[in-house]
Amino acid sequence: MEMYSSKKYKRIIKNYVMKNIRVITALLFIVVACIANAQETSTELFSIPLSNPSSPGKLIVGQISGSINVIGYDGKEVVVKASFGKKNSSKPKTKNGLTRIENSSMAISAKENNNIVEIINEQWNKKIDLEIKIPKNFSLKLSTINNGNISVTGVNGEMEISNINGHITLEDVSGSASANTTNGKVKVSFNSITSNASMAFSSFNGDVEVTFPSSLKANIKAKSDMGEIYTDFDIVLDTKGPVVKTNTSSGNYKVEIEQWVKGKINGGGPEMLFKNFNGDIMIRSK
Repeated sequence: MEMYSSKKYKRIIKNYVMKNIRVITALLFIVVACIANAQETSTELFSIPLSNPSSPGKLIVGQISGSINVIGYDGKEVVVKASFGKKNSSKPKTKNGLTRIENSSMAISAKENNNIVEIINEQWNKKIDLEIKIPKNFSLKLSTINNGNISVTGVNGEMEISNINGHITLEDVSGSASANTTNGKVKVSFNSITSNASMAFSSFNGDVEVTFPSSLKANIKAKSDMGEIYTDFDIVLDTKGPVVKTNTSSGNYKVEIEQWVKGKINGGGPEMLFKNFNGDIMIRSK
């Protein structure tokens, strides 16, 4: 049996280790390259000037697939960043001798008229995520359906927010809001509110959590079919019995009982409606 000296033995071990390190490094490089290729994104950035930069405006965005993230800033124009993720397709590269042509482009357009800005995604079958910077005094009408959440930060205005399969988050906002989703959470935090504006917050599957200034004056109407209702406001509850509705128009006698929690905060004011089916409702003060 061949005997190795201590130096020769160490050299053999070192060569073996270095060889395996190179193999592992090469494998890691391949994995990272595959991940990078699978997650490669295409991004477009453009700005939209306003007709009256010193006046409040309104942003309208309707998405089929993708997130909407709106940020209020100290600027005079609307800045849009649109991201489209390119993913490896499982569809065959060829069919009947023909080669599939990859479509890696985005079709995003915008129009502005008298400070009303509308962002249009012309490719309804592609997921496009939007990050939009707007002047802080802006009203919003935002909606998306699939594969995306809606978030708004630092905006003062009237907000109408709608989602189907995703969350809604409004942070550091002022004004009034209507926020409704089907499958997702609704979380809203107001710095200040429009004193005479009614609001509504709802989700079918998900918690509804709204934080108001402690000076809120409102009539509260809340209902959760499968969850609980919590608050740290001092609410004077309406102790009247449930509303009973009867309907005989079809020839049958039908009775419906509406079980809503109703009450007044700080003497009452505009109606604030909170509703969900599967989830809790939390009404907070700050």
